[in-house]
Amino acid sequence: MPFQVLMPQLGESVNEGTLTKWLKVKGDQIEEFEPLLEVNTDKVDTEIPSPASGFLLEILVDEGITVEAGTLLAWIGESKDEVPPEKKSPENMHEINVELGSSQIPDEQGIQTRATSEQPTAGRDRTLGFISPLVAKIASENNVDLSQITGTGKNGRITKNDILNFLDQSTRDSVAMKSGQEIEGSEAEILPLSPVRQQIAEHMLRSNLTSPHVTTVMEADMSTAVSHRFQHRELYAKDGINLTLTTYLAAACTQALRKFQIVNSSWNDEGIVIHRDINIGIAASLEEEGLIVPVIRNADNLSLFELANRINELTKRAREKRLVPDDVQSGTFTITNHGVNGSLFATPIINQPQCAILGVGVIQKRAVVINDAIAIRPMVYLSLTFDHRIIDGAIADHFLSELIEVLHSQWEK
Repeated sequence: MPFQVLMPQLGESVNEGTLTKWLKVKGDQIEEFEPLLEVNTDKVDTEIPSPASGFLLEILVDEGITVEAGTLLAWIGESKDEVPPEKKSPENMHEINVELGSSQIPDEQGIQTRATSEQPTAGRDRTLGFISPLVAKIASENNVDLSQITGTGKNGRITKNDILNFLDQSTRDSVAMKSGQEIEGSEAEILPLSPVRQQIAEHMLRSNLTSPHVTTVMEADMSTAVSHRFQHRELYAKDGINLTLTTYLAAACTQALRKFQIVNSSWNDEGIVIHRDINIGIAASLEEEGLIVPVIRNADNLSLFELANRINELTKRAREKRLVPDDVQSGTFTITNHGVNGSLFATPIINQPQCAILGVGVIQKRAVVINDAIAIRPMVYLSLTFDHRIIDGAIADHFLSELIEVLHSQWEK
């Protein structure tokens, strides 16, 4: 009797995954627990072991397809076994293309989608076919006529990728026309998009489409943090911990978030959700693949030593690609240190559905005026990008001022 290979649930809040690579082909022999396929969820790649020994009889889901947990992916059995005809195609598989909110399949009976003069509505249109709620929402918010888009999904369905690509191309065409340039074909190299790069692109564009971004920038004196680090880094190193200045920034953020809880929140159609847990995401580079944001849960309950240890552990595992999906879930605030490459300040994009993200520039010794005298201090620009639906500029400035005050005074002798 053949065994089913199902898409596993790879985390408490992870309901879907993208099948990135089959490690075996149809007809291959495989042992129980031997790696069978790779799945990507929230930029985390996970190897899925075979549930049984035998031969890979049938592959039902192609690489690059996103499916829900519990979806039938393949059959494994003896070479003489036959796949049950009635179960040869997975009943609960549908092309999701990382459309958030798509874990619930909408009713087939819906209101027809019309042109741009009417708001697109989720449902089935006689001409366009099935329109998901997310596609309908994006089309409505951007006044897009869906009849202009060629769907690449199942049965010609318009996916989220299709409408986002259409918006991106429309923007580029508009810029070219305004500058008086003609778009001409030329020889060019096309770099295939990895699942990680696709997810980054989708998350960034969705964030810009979701919330109005505003950025405020202030300058902080890192003297006390730099001095404290210099005095304690060798002590921490004895326990194998690299005491980085990111640790001090994360610790300062937790204190500022305690005082201004509205910044530790998310937007909800029913109101603003203020999170009681302070879960700090620390963006880590994946070299050419972009950034991933592992999350330090309950960061406000950790000592400086515990915080440094946790940051070290998650950053190391991120760069070694050993994170699990739960490591990047449930963040309530994010820090991105773009200064590692020499950037002075930036306007980072919010990690949805969070309220704000802190950008940290390069720390440089600069001449500053202190008590009417010129002094040399290690200075850094801190930029807070926030969701203007949730907070106004005054609250953002108060929060950033509090964070800077903690950095100035928390670790004084």
